[in-house]
Amino acid sequence: MDDDDALAGLARELVDSGLLHEWQVRQARKEAERDRMSLVAWLARHRLVDSHRLMVLSGQLFGLPCFDLAQFDPGQAPSGLISERLARMHRVLPLRLQGNRLHVAVSDPTNQQAISDIQFSTGLCVESVLVDDDLLGKALDSLFAVAATDLLEAPEGGIGNLDPRESEARTAQYDAAEDAPAVRFVQGVLVRAIQQGASDLHFEPQETHYRIRCRTDGILHELARPPMQLAGRISIRLKVMAGMDIAERRRAQDGRARLKVDEGKFIDMRVNTLPVLWGEKIVVRILDSSSSRLGIDALGFEADQKALYLSALKRPQGLILVTGPTGMGKTLTLYSGLDILNTEGVNILTAEDPVEISLPGACQVNVNPRQGLGFAQALRAFLRQDPDVIMVGEIRDLETAEVAIKAAQTGHLVLSTLHTGSAAETLERLRNMGVPAFNIATSVSLIIAQRLVRRLCECKREVRLPEKALLDEGFPADRIGHFRLFENVGCGNCRDGYRGRIGIHEVVSITPELQQLILREGNSIEMAALARQEGFSDLRCSGLSKVMQGITSLAEVNRVTV
Repeated sequence: MDDDDALAGLARELVDSGLLHEWQVRQARKEAERDRMSLVAWLARHRLVDSHRLMVLSGQLFGLPCFDLAQFDPGQAPSGLISERLARMHRVLPLRLQGNRLHVAVSDPTNQQAISDIQFSTGLCVESVLVDDDLLGKALDSLFAVAATDLLEAPEGGIGNLDPRESEARTAQYDAAEDAPAVRFVQGVLVRAIQQGASDLHFEPQETHYRIRCRTDGILHELARPPMQLAGRISIRLKVMAGMDIAERRRAQDGRARLKVDEGKFIDMRVNTLPVLWGEKIVVRILDSSSSRLGIDALGFEADQKALYLSALKRPQGLILVTGPTGMGKTLTLYSGLDILNTEGVNILTAEDPVEISLPGACQVNVNPRQGLGFAQALRAFLRQDPDVIMVGEIRDLETAEVAIKAAQTGHLVLSTLHTGSAAETLERLRNMGVPAFNIATSVSLIIAQRLVRRLCECKREVRLPEKALLDEGFPADRIGHFRLFENVGCGNCRDGYRGRIGIHEVVSITPELQQLILREGNSIEMAALARQEGFSDLRCSGLSKVMQGITSLAEVNRVTV
């Protein structure tokens, strides 16, 4: 190789920019060839040039965008696409999966073999951005949990000390566990989950590995893969926190724990263990009342739906039911109503399992069926407490339904939830429980069925669909051509094009016509048809309205309503 070749391309730029002398560049080229490495990789490994300066210079020379990995959370990286061996061999970090396009971070723009290998192993189109090699190494270590005890260390000034509730399980074994790496690891996992706004954490033993997933905006994402040898200690730590029997591994257990956040502020958690094939799966439900906004305007009601809810809240008696699957924001919808009613002249009593949101001024009760205080027992006690408004966390059985309906018929406003799919199914569910049709017709005043859809991030892009396709999806014919359709993209501020969630609702007020149909014991199909005739929008119509407003995507509405 002649001198001109030795000082071409990146080598020449390094000299011209004053980062290296000519003799250093020549020597580096020779050493790189001897080690069968590219010049960029050799310089990065031997730290002959500042890694950030090398990134910027390489980006300018090769025309690749630079990305600041300091702003990236490795926990957001798509999992299972690139093996650890391949990622470390080529120093490639997966950043985001968008359709069939995988965005990756590299520090060596000349390593085209890396892109080819990843495209071959994943079957995806691969696009790369340049990153600082030092930060890339740290990100890879975090992603693959090389240093499990440091991976999720709690940041200073963040979550405070864990405050396990006193229990018989807090024995000498717990004291030994205090010094284990698992304590810091679990602390860090909880910190990250809370920072990401997660509602649930899943600790899952698999045949070949142990994984931790968190549910954010209703979707499960992998958070970490700690070493398998930590699995047992993680389970013990969580059990101790929740006051469980750490020696019991053959049956399911339930417990509660509390996390101290700041002075005087706590986050409650529900913990459940389940024996599975490869060990114990543990799910932690995070009950962070501080993240709950009680304003009714934040829930996503359409104007007419909000008016119906407010009208029902103004009545002196009646039963308001909020329905939907677990995790769809039913409790928050109830509390938005209670917040409106919460004045000095109103006595509000709530029975929940457990209390998820603190409401100053209300009397809130954690039910405990094992100690003889279930929902029905709490309701009966409430009726002797001079109540104006009663909230029951869930109507699970006929006994609770009968007491709630009795309260609603005798001058009390009662709010509760049911696990049904729609307003019509709710009425049929009550009847199937054994509640007489007359009691349903004369007590239920309003039913709100709801789902949560993810909000589009600002990085969204407009898409176009043929008119026939829009009509087939259910968009009103008179609105075609008068709204813009958007889909998710994904950027550095979001995981996959969505940020936060908003509700879509079906709000049905029990009209005289619906009362007559209930008394005739009409089925859910007849009730749904009559509700539409009465002018009540169903869940899909509400969802399509959010699509037309540019709030969410059609794919997201289809996910929760089809």
